[in-house]
Amino acid sequence: MKITEKETTMNNRKPFRKLGLTFRDSTEIVVVLNQLMANYQVQYHKLRNFHWNIEGRDFFELHQEFQNEYNTVKLNIDIIAERIRVFGLKPSMSISEILNLSEIKEVKTGNMSAIGMTTEVLKDFDILHNKMLNVLNAALDAGDNVTEQIVTGFMRNLEKRNWIFTSWGK
Repeated sequence: MKITEKETTMNNRKPFRKLGLTFRDSTEIVVVLNQLMANYQVQYHKLRNFHWNIEGRDFFELHQEFQNEYNTVKLNIDIIAERIRVFGLKPSMSISEILNLSEIKEVKTGNMSAIGMTTEVLKDFDILHNKMLNVLNAALDAGDNVTEQIVTGFMRNLEKRNWIFTSWGK
């Protein structure tokens, strides 16, 4: 086959589409979903650590709130992983990949106070919100209404929880 014939054949091919999205659009969405999921993975373990190690007058309240948070995060991780599968890809999240992709960092709780823990949660919320905006923008650019709705729901909950933790710290 001559080069010009091959070029003509390739130009006449229909583009790959998965659920109406091109491979390029799907890939961009999956990349930002993986980044969001990695941050959620670190946040999940951080929240478990806070749940186990909170002490003091605020123990009962924050012990429960950290548990509420990590249960929500666990569900969100699963939703993200299943959304990635919808695109025909498999989420791959080894510990090293998670730590490499995540902007949320581990902390040692040692003598961390309740205020210190909630301050960390609020910093993590800010990072997650930015990652969600990245997903939202990729979904909007691709016309992916489902991912848009999923992330909008995550953001709605995150903004409310941000308000609650901010109010607690005043």
